[in-house]
Amino acid sequence: MYNQEYADLKNSSFNGFIGVASADITPPEGIYSRNWGASEYDVSEGVHRPIELTCLIFKSSPSEKPLVLISADLGWWKSSKDELFVREGILRHFSFEPSQLMFCLTHTHASAGICSEDITRPGGHLIPGYLDQIRKAGIDAVESALSSISPANLTWSYGKCDLATNRDLPDRNKDRELVGFNHGREADDTLLVGRITNKEQQILATIVNYACHPTTLAWDNRLISPDYIGAMRETVESHTFAPCLFLQGASGELAPAEQYVGDYEVADKHGRQLGYAVMSVLEGMLPPDVMLAYQEVKESGAPLAIWGRTPYDSDVEFCSQIVEVTLPLKPLPSLAELRHEWQVCTDRVLKERLLRKRLIREAVGDGEVVKIPVWIWRLGNSLLIGQSNEAYSNFQLELRKELSSYAIGVMNIVNGSVGYLPPRNLYDADIYSVWQTPYAAGSLELLINTTVRTSKKIMKGTIL
Repeated sequence: MYNQEYADLKNSSFNGFIGVASADITPPEGIYSRNWGASEYDVSEGVHRPIELTCLIFKSSPSEKPLVLISADLGWWKSSKDELFVREGILRHFSFEPSQLMFCLTHTHASAGICSEDITRPGGHLIPGYLDQIRKAGIDAVESALSSISPANLTWSYGKCDLATNRDLPDRNKDRELVGFNHGREADDTLLVGRITNKEQQILATIVNYACHPTTLAWDNRLISPDYIGAMRETVESHTFAPCLFLQGASGELAPAEQYVGDYEVADKHGRQLGYAVMSVLEGMLPPDVMLAYQEVKESGAPLAIWGRTPYDSDVEFCSQIVEVTLPLKPLPSLAELRHEWQVCTDRVLKERLLRKRLIREAVGDGEVVKIPVWIWRLGNSLLIGQSNEAYSNFQLELRKELSSYAIGVMNIVNGSVGYLPPRNLYDADIYSVWQTPYAAGSLELLINTTVRTSKKIMKGTIL
């Protein structure tokens, strides 16, 4: 008989109703795609791998309001107006509440421009139409996923992959930090994999949550690409015969060691590395609703502890919540000042930086604080937590430590994108993530504390 003094070994899971759909959102040829200040070209010359959008729908019952998770192979939203154009278009079409939708970007740095203000750039005239294409693809994918909903089980398991490395590197020649591989600092290598199966235990979809900047391909790249996510997805889908949805984790300081290249095989190599790590996790999973339970001692040449497969009931709890975190802003130039600086600037690289600063100021406003929403979904005994900024990995490390009884999926660049969230101790350094961010020192820590408190209430069922 099972001995209660020994812990059961089971994965976090959710039983409910789940639907899945994918769409090709590869942009039109010749669209503006200059994502790097050092780049000498503006327009893409072809496609390395297709750009995809994948949608998952979750319900606890057929009559329950759905939660909609979308992942798209896009970089970041320079303009909050463009992000709202896409997301609110989906919300209005289905009469969803804001808490029901998380629109996540994989953060590839080799995709097309999605900022309507770039319309005057070479190939920029194609951006408004591409934003329409993305919004329509999102609506179509949600409709298709809703029509495919069926009873399903979502099972989570953790693994590891050492693709991600720390990218805050002290400059040997100046008192500043570079953005590149630092082998002297540890990097979070946590990989979270979700497996969705039907009653016949057929895989319907896979979720991959991993934190690593898709910056393999840089200024020498001439093709539209999902970066390493494309080959990762191909590797997983070729084994599971089901869609794979990627969620970019808290990767503010994480990136591949080998990056900033124009060699597509390097990006594909990175993708296969992550893809095989995902497959390792999948192969190690038990069937749905099955756990390992301690059963007995078998006396042999040694006393052998026998653990056997035992059925259990997956969790069916289901809710969504938006919590607003008030973050202080650094002293920043006013929006009017930034507009003037941008207009008179003639340097190509500096002008791009000023445009991004102006659009960030527009997103956070001219005040001294800003309210940042965090989406928290409970799916059984797992939480999906998304927010719009590029948080350092401290965010996911602390959440997983404080909420360790659940599987915790943590996502950057969800429902918008604004700035970095580095830890407080970096604010005295000359480092890109600090001078890029509009947020004052301590903002990451405020985000962590508020998210932990709210998540614990959701786990206890004490918050609606």
